[in-house]
Amino acid sequence: MATLLIAKEYGYVVLTTVSSGFLMTYLAMNVGKARKKYRVFYPKMYDDKEPIFNCIQRAHLNTVEIYPQFLFLLLLGGLEHPVVCSVAGLVWIISRLFYAHGYYTGDPQKRMRGSFGYLGLITLLGCTVKFGLRLLGAIST
Repeated sequence: MATLLIAKEYGYVVLTTVSSGFLMTYLAMNVGKARKKYRVFYPKMYDDKEPIFNCIQRAHLNTVEIYPQFLFLLLLGGLEHPVVCSVAGLVWIISRLFYAHGYYTGDPQKRMRGSFGYLGLITLLGCTVKFGLRLLGAIST
């Protein structure tokens, strides 16, 4: 049985995780502001008359949908590659801002401005898979 030592650089992963929480709060606040502006009150999730509101809501909810996978990959992959995963996580966070602000224009195609975030997510996936394989002894460091 191997002992896992957490490198001090894992602190970057922790701070990236905290930063992602600020992202989620920012996106949620934008939905709240849009609810007031476009008069789309709870429990309505979408509105037939306010497509911009729908775009703001979708930008937030799409991020919510992928957020658990992002956190899982960041926190696990970061155990072995804390700096790489932290940078990849920051790339994903920044991309979600581009994604959201592109979507906020009302033209859903402009959300693709944030598609570079997949580079961060794929990097996190690779680091996490490598970590798992190394723990199993399938690969060496």
